[in-house]
Amino acid sequence: MSTLPIVDPAATATCGAGSSVLPAVRPVDPATCRGTFAVVSLGCPKNLVDTERMLGLLRDDGWQLVGEPAGSDLVIVNTCAFIDASRAESYAAVTEMLDLKKAGQTRGVIVAGCLAERQKEKLFDELPGVDAVIGVFSRDEVARTAERLVGRLGEQRSVFKPAPARALDDSGRMRVTPRHMAYLKISEGCDRTCTFCAIPKMRGKHATKPIEEVVREARELAADGTKELVIVAQDTTYYGMDHYGEPRLVELLAELEQVSGLEWIRLMYLYPMYFSDRLIDAIAASGKIVPYLDMPLQHASDPVLKRMQRRVARGPTEELLGKLRERIPGLVLRTTFITGFPGETRGQFDELLDFVRTWKFERAGVFTYSLEPDTPAAKLDGHLDEAEKIARRDELMRVQQPIAHAHARGQIGRTLDVIIDAQSTEREDVWIGRSQADAPDIDCVVYVTAPGTSAARPLTGRILPVEIVASSGYDLAGVVAE
Repeated sequence: MSTLPIVDPAATATCGAGSSVLPAVRPVDPATCRGTFAVVSLGCPKNLVDTERMLGLLRDDGWQLVGEPAGSDLVIVNTCAFIDASRAESYAAVTEMLDLKKAGQTRGVIVAGCLAERQKEKLFDELPGVDAVIGVFSRDEVARTAERLVGRLGEQRSVFKPAPARALDDSGRMRVTPRHMAYLKISEGCDRTCTFCAIPKMRGKHATKPIEEVVREARELAADGTKELVIVAQDTTYYGMDHYGEPRLVELLAELEQVSGLEWIRLMYLYPMYFSDRLIDAIAASGKIVPYLDMPLQHASDPVLKRMQRRVARGPTEELLGKLRERIPGLVLRTTFITGFPGETRGQFDELLDFVRTWKFERAGVFTYSLEPDTPAAKLDGHLDEAEKIARRDELMRVQQPIAHAHARGQIGRTLDVIIDAQSTEREDVWIGRSQADAPDIDCVVYVTAPGTSAARPLTGRILPVEIVASSGYDLAGVVAE
């Protein structure tokens, strides 16, 4: 998990000051400004969408986003609680903001998101000084909570709502990603019962956002300059089951392809179940869906998968992978694995090593098993010590890394479409972008040399043909081919 401080680089600590603002930000009238706020957003892209929704609600209520917590009226920390490391990061971020409050550099601290949902009122005892706690499904109460905090109305310090029957509305966001890229959340929650995962306890059961609402949000994002739309959910291939009685991802993608302005559609969090032949064909035939699929597999040994309660087996998974490789030209596969799950034998781990050698995933992340006290896996026998879990993670990465590096070297001499994210801080004619094989923030980058360009002649947001001339580990370097 990564920490993402959300800042408006043009904002100051004075309401309405300055005329230069982020593309999605409207200046706040100094006469009606309710106060200033800063935000720290942690965790996954789904959490970032929630953060952007809260930013939009505060903006519309007359609050001014500032770039630094010090000096703001209040700070919101949107937390993650997926595994032990992410909880530790969340606690550390809140503690840092509380230290600012003790020093008189902010008036209040609001804790939102998954840690708030998981710990609820316990946070007031664990983190004395927290002013308010907002659960995952109460994010739309953020403006009212901020008003009560600044107005010293302390009668309600926590806001929690049950998981909704329908997915939350994510329109009206104040986006903090680059203008040309946006995440689009198509559902909430998860119906999986993976024994290691606490997400259903925090995010509730799967709730599909109807196709027409997703398309409406996509049009709003495209009108704001989005070219790359990154589809996120807890279980993307399950989309539609609760609302329509059957998977409807194919139908949703057909509608999204018609949205004017979108050029790339990227699919994340694709569970291997419900991955139909129709879906494979739709991806293969699309002119906008990039040939990149993120499919967290977690393991390859059937006994481990059974203990994980993944409801998939190695055989059908390999059959699916074979279809994907065969039928989607230029496909890049991203996956994740867990090492050291309770009861994982050396032989079962060797099966995982063999699986990775066989399928040569271009992108893969490896995590050690994290014991979550309120999950079924915590009660399993055969827990491995931390040193063994780490040793197996490192061994798996020693197998995976040369595969990824070889894939990067294989791009040399090719011309790839690259979306430009930012200008290099070292040379004005060098830009940092991503190919279709690279999801934002988690994958590699392409360093692009474009002679004659500069801050005065920016390339940010453009999709350009780039001739790849070199690789360095995972990353690529190239020259604009125009």
